[in-house]
Amino acid sequence: MLFDFPQAPLQPLSLPWLATANVEAAILRLDLIDPLVSGNKWFKLRNHLQQASVSKAPGLISLGGNHSNHLHALAAAGKRFGFATAGLLRGHAQETPTVRDLQALGMKLHWLGYGGYRARNEPGFWGPWQARYPGWHCIPEGGGGPAGAQGCALIMEQARAQITALGWPGYDAWWLAAGTGTTLAGLVLAEAGAHAVHGALAVPRDHGVPDAVVALAGAHGYQLHDACRGGFGKFDDELLAFVAECELHSGVPLEALYTGKALLALRDKVEAGLFAPGARLIVVHTGGLQGRRGYL
Repeated sequence: MLFDFPQAPLQPLSLPWLATANVEAAILRLDLIDPLVSGNKWFKLRNHLQQASVSKAPGLISLGGNHSNHLHALAAAGKRFGFATAGLLRGHAQETPTVRDLQALGMKLHWLGYGGYRARNEPGFWGPWQARYPGWHCIPEGGGGPAGAQGCALIMEQARAQITALGWPGYDAWWLAAGTGTTLAGLVLAEAGAHAVHGALAVPRDHGVPDAVVALAGAHGYQLHDACRGGFGKFDDELLAFVAECELHSGVPLEALYTGKALLALRDKVEAGLFAPGARLIVVHTGGLQGRRGYL
């Protein structure tokens, strides 16, 4: 189908603290599926793109920050598949590498300030924008909502198709970063209780993951773990040093704000004995490497 995506490789993840605990891990390299529509973003956007195509929407409109991986992927997808795009951005106009890319990809930018952006979940928020962009397909922040979660459910198939090639008889759990919680919700729905799904909260609860996702994870016995390091977009020297060490040992490029935070939280939980010796984990690389330009 037009909006389907290539296979992401599932690779062994070799890190000293995993070996010490006798825990095996493999990393699903969603960062490799596309150079622009990278990581879990393609999965989140797939059903939205299909809906926009069916409704013959002239354009796509969504929200994000000035380093947003979601808006970056949306702008690229719009250009590739023939949709105009508009982005509603948090804060005030400023130039970042991501913003320059959005403009180069043809996205129309609207800066909402901080108060205006906080209103994004209030009733009636979309009304003025739908009037300004009639017929355009509105996409929740981060590609969230049921359509985004349903697309992310397909991530499970990508991993399961490669388990045998690893020499594994099966796997025990998933581990991934959670921002809006859309990817987490998709995997929870796809697994339907067959395997545990652990979400490392890379943003504070009151900023990102909706209560509905928390309730969904809790209802299925899945776990959420704090990994935000003090707030949305926050990082520190310990985290950056940890990411650099993981890259050195694994050869896998990482970004600090999502997959890096998730791996640091995983190390702490592995060392605390959360997983029994012999456990096999699938770690999701959610992409977003373009965002590294915001702090390197």
